[in-house]
Amino acid sequence: MSTTSPSAAGAPSSGADQTNAAIRRLVDAQTTDEAWPSEEYEMLLVEWAAAMNETPEPAP
Repeated sequence: MSTTSPSAAGAPSSGADQTNAAIRRLVDAQTTDEAWPSEEYEMLLVEWAAAMNETPEPAP
């Protein structure tokens, strides 16, 4: 497993942080009795990947 930062610009964007939090909530809400919400999970992963590739705006 890599320990390098996933973003060449440094820390992940707030969009990536927000999507990561949504993924964690989805995973934490699941029980072994429920069907896995694969479509929702896949959409969140796509959003997270897009947010990780965003270039942060330079500070004024």
